[in-house]
This record gives sequence, C-alpha cells and structure tokens, in this order.
Amino acid sequence: MSYCSYVNGLSAAEENVHRDYHNNHYGFPVEDDNELFCRLILEINQAGLSWTTILKKEKGFRKAYHNFNIARIAKYTDKDRERLLNDAGIIRNRLKVNAAIENAKAVVRLQKEFGSFKSWLEYHHPKTKEEWTKTFKATFKFTGGEIVNEFLLSTGYLPGAHTADCLVYKKIIKSKPAWNR
Repeated sequence: MSYCSYVNGLSAAEENVHRDYHNNHYGFPVEDDNELFCRLILEINQAGLSWTTILKKEKGFRKAYHNFNIARIAKYTDKDRERLLNDAGIIRNRLKVNAAIENAKAVVRLQKEFGSFKSWLEYHHPKTKEEWTKTFKATFKFTGGEIVNEFLLSTGYLPGAHTADCLVYKKIIKSKPAWNR
C-alpha cells in the first residue's frame, strides 16, 4: 500500500500528523544537511515502531538532538548519551542513540570529503535500492534495507513516495532538480 493510500485511510486523530508530513515533506528534495540527517535519524528510530509514534515525537527528537545539528551531535559525550537514554520525548534505545551519534561523526567525515551530506548523496545518485543499501551499510550504523529505502523515498532520491494520482505528486515533480526527475 502506498503512503498516499495509507494516509487517506487513517482516523482523524492519526491523520493530522501524517497529513502534514505527507503533503509537505515526504518525497520532497531536502537541501539542508541537518534536515537530511534528521530524516535519517527519524527513520532509524522508526525501526520496529509505527511511523505515527515517530511523527508524534518529532519535536522531542528536535529538542533532544539540538535540532539535528550534525557538528554538535558528533561531539556528544557519554553524558549526552545518558541524557538521551533518559529522555522520554524520544525513543530511548541504546543502539539507536549510539547510531545517531556515530552517524553524525560519519556525516562530518562526508562533509569534509564531499562538501556536504547532500553532495555525497548526489555523488552516488542514481543507484538501485540494493546498491544504496550496500553504500549506507558501509558508511552508517543501523541502516538496513527498509530504513535506507524510506530515507531515500522521503528525501526524493528514490521514486515512489507518492502515487501518480496523488495531488502532492505534481508538486514534488516541480520541486525536483532536472537531474533527479
């Protein structure tokens, strides 16, 4: 089932958090490295949980992870790690918290080599899902096939975020650079 169909079938209570994400974020190109990193961390944290849970906790994640400031997260200490593991506003899973910190360090390295996280993604684009997964697993922690797939769909690097009959689909096509259509 597509995310478009899923959102249309939600109850009114669940629909609110999903509708905004579906209509204004999912599948749209992301220019800012911190926002790209945000999407990666949210996808990692969704593993084993519902996307509704993650969307409802997004503000908590932003606060706990200093608005996903990559440079700052890469310098987190054991004290920060413990703070995160005790923060009820996020998912308190040691593997996921450690992945966020280690992945911030990986992005800092990519930024030094490629100029930005976005440039690293563009350097590797296009790839198949399988190629992307292999690349992510070699670069990041806690990035299995489904996490990588959803990250790339949500940031516009893989097609299929929206169905062709979805009203948002045309907005996304217009917002993508010509090389990524």
